[in-house]
Amino acid sequence: MTLSFEDSAILNSLSEMNPEELDSLPFGVVQLKPEGEILSYNQYESELAGLDSQEVIGKNFFIQVAPCTNNFMIYHRYLEEEQIDAHLDYLFTYGMRPTQVRLRMLKSPEAGCYLLVEKKA
Repeated sequence: MTLSFEDSAILNSLSEMNPEELDSLPFGVVQLKPEGEILSYNQYESELAGLDSQEVIGKNFFIQVAPCTNNFMIYHRYLEEEQIDAHLDYLFTYGMRPTQVRLRMLKSPEAGCYLLVEKKA
């Protein structure tokens, strides 16, 4: 299955993908529990952040892995909103060289919570 960062129905597609399919995507995928615990962390995101997926599974993304996202624009939206499909230009700064990215925040009661990450050229 080939998905793009902008696909309108991406949330449902992501929820049906296995780890190998997630690893084949050309952007980062972090699957989250609603409170921020990481359920899956694909290869693209692992390489971008320099973190092995096995090191981050089970940790809170917003507090333990990428505390630069622990703010009202990102983390608090996941906590407070039931449905999200939002794009945001962002600068990752924690534990890595400052990196310009595009984020896509996705959340629905049916399909779960995802944070998509695409490095800007």
